[in-house]
Amino acid sequence: MNPQSTLPPTPAALPPKTGDPSAPAGRGRKGPRSEVRLFAGLGHVALAVWAVIVIVPILWTFLAAFKNTSEIFSSPWTLPAELRWENFGRAWTKANVGRYFLNSVLVVSCSTFGTMLLGSMAAYVLARYKFWGNRAIYYLFVSGLAFPVFLALVPLFFVVKNLGLLDTHTGVVLVYIAYSLPFTVFFLAAFFKTLPSSVAEAGMIDGCGHTRLFFQVMMPMAKPGLISVAIFNIIGQWAQYQLPLVLLSNAKDKWVLTQGIADISVNAGYEADWSGLFAALTIAILPMIIVYAVFQRQIQAGLTSGAVK
Repeated sequence: MNPQSTLPPTPAALPPKTGDPSAPAGRGRKGPRSEVRLFAGLGHVALAVWAVIVIVPILWTFLAAFKNTSEIFSSPWTLPAELRWENFGRAWTKANVGRYFLNSVLVVSCSTFGTMLLGSMAAYVLARYKFWGNRAIYYLFVSGLAFPVFLALVPLFFVVKNLGLLDTHTGVVLVYIAYSLPFTVFFLAAFFKTLPSSVAEAGMIDGCGHTRLFFQVMMPMAKPGLISVAIFNIIGQWAQYQLPLVLLSNAKDKWVLTQGIADISVNAGYEADWSGLFAALTIAILPMIIVYAVFQRQIQAGLTSGAVK
């Protein structure tokens, strides 16, 4: 008898076991890559559907801004016969969109500056300093995220009225700052925690006080997070309608853009100036699209930098 015939088969000759991690994918088991591809495909489909839902109405609004009223209703899905720039001129002057636009720029600029200044200072202290009541103050800020703004409209109206700030831009700015602080503190507190303590310690050794350390050392390091939160606040405050409707109801010359567009939509039902309405909507939408497009990389960098310690 040949002695080699009694030897056991080599490992290469053995069939792979079911569930063996070394087995080729598709033979013994179903690899995790197929599951990843499945979820990635579903995610891409969901994103594509969401993009269509968002982009199509915006494009339709832009196209309607260049049509006349008859074209909007007779051929809503076709390109305009000609570019009617006079729609924008009529909306800017006759409907006072120019004044409302400047009012919105003034209010949003001041409120965003105040929100970022106060919010970054509060978030830095809550994130980097340990003191009694730290967590209580932090959770008090965070609880503001769960409080709907419309529930506070009535008491807010009387508070602003008693302060003598009703129908003023100052009152609207202060209210914008107050309702934007919870999100700003929540986001920036998590971001400031990710910054290295060694840099702050080196600054203290070099003679920096707490104020100088914050403004000259920590704030430049937190620039991506600050830009991200600032853009979110600008977009949210630019599109705000309920608060200015309550606080600026009797001062039409101080209305913001959302109030002006709402007034145009009401009048459009009687005057049938739908092209002017869509031109005003385009004027309101374009600045936010441009801001987000310009700072898109900074926003993504801020979100990803604050997510990893």
